[in-house]
Amino acid sequence: MYLSTITRPRAAKGRGVAFVGGNVLALGTVSLITDVSAEMVTAVLPLYLVLGLHLSPLAYGVVDGVYTGATALLRIVGGYVADRVRARKTLAGFGYALSAVAKLGLLAAGRSLTGIGFVVAVDRMGKGLRTAPRDALITMSTPPSALGRAFGVHRTMDAVGAFLGPLVALAVLAGSGQSYDAVFVTSFLVAILGVAVLVLFVRERDPLAASPPASPTRVRDAVALLRSADLRRLLLAATLLGVATIGDGFVYLMLQRRTEIGLLWFPLLAVGTSLGYLLLAAPLGMLADRIGRRPVLLAGYAALAVTYLLLAAPIGGWALLVAALAAYGLYYAATDGVLMALAGPVLPDALRATGLALVQTGQALAYLVSSVLFGLAWAAWGPTAAVLMAALVAVVAGGVTAGLLFHKGRLA
Repeated sequence: MYLSTITRPRAAKGRGVAFVGGNVLALGTVSLITDVSAEMVTAVLPLYLVLGLHLSPLAYGVVDGVYTGATALLRIVGGYVADRVRARKTLAGFGYALSAVAKLGLLAAGRSLTGIGFVVAVDRMGKGLRTAPRDALITMSTPPSALGRAFGVHRTMDAVGAFLGPLVALAVLAGSGQSYDAVFVTSFLVAILGVAVLVLFVRERDPLAASPPASPTRVRDAVALLRSADLRRLLLAATLLGVATIGDGFVYLMLQRRTEIGLLWFPLLAVGTSLGYLLLAAPLGMLADRIGRRPVLLAGYAALAVTYLLLAAPIGGWALLVAALAAYGLYYAATDGVLMALAGPVLPDALRATGLALVQTGQALAYLVSSVLFGLAWAAWGPTAAVLMAALVAVVAGGVTAGLLFHKGRLA
């Protein structure tokens, strides 16, 4: 029925980026440009909020949770609407445009925490609406045997943008006399370029994709997705991954405290993570296609636990910076695209965006809770005790996930 295995043409034999298809490359370009815009803001936001506005760890945890998780339910809305109207490109474009406009909203928010929180929520609304339709376009443009490679290449291009964003922010800050407004305006202009690339070069459907069903997608069809045991296990695994993740801002703030890196160079911490992600996403995606996606995903849990343990270890300086950022980049490279590649083959074309949105929403809502709880733990017991607790949670979550994913089923 709805969750029968989907058959597609075999992937072209060979190696390299060229075999992922033009639509994947076009979507990767959009993500690259958009991430330059997004990471310009993300790289300076923790510094601005905690050291500029003097937010407590708990208050920052709330804002950081909102940034990723508060609008998570919109992912389901976006996925379902995209499947319902068969206009995944249009909905993704609207999400990208909404996030672009939000960058200008930061100018109006000024130093108001309420205003910043509202603008951050609008920006995340855009991300929530676009993510599932975009990932659905990738899965529908790629044969199942090459999904790890396709998502690996896409996430690599995304990571290039994440790598360049903080560097651009640093250059703008240096050239504008430390003006955050200049960063926000430049971020907006870059985001508009990403929307233009989507409109001009991304196709709604790919020749590899099966023909859409004649009847429109209904709500009960979307609910029926949860009858799949494979999807339920994957949804729980994604939720556990969200619970285990404390968030980039906390990791970078702890690194800044431990290494006493200068505030001007704070945005470069995100560059270190992005570099690791950039170098590893495509190779790990191809490795996941070769040896199975489950072992690669579980290796990501191990890398996350190692990152947290390093933050609590009695070392400092460059040794801590390099080791922690490398492990953190490995965590993202082994989990982000691989999780979507695991979900793709168990979802039907007609409900592809909706199913991916369910998985992403479970992860994002769990992340919201995790970020707030970590902020509370930091305020109550200090950063070292809090991060050791996070490491324990990551180990336990990884063990439970292993039991879920290696249960008999079609996940591979």
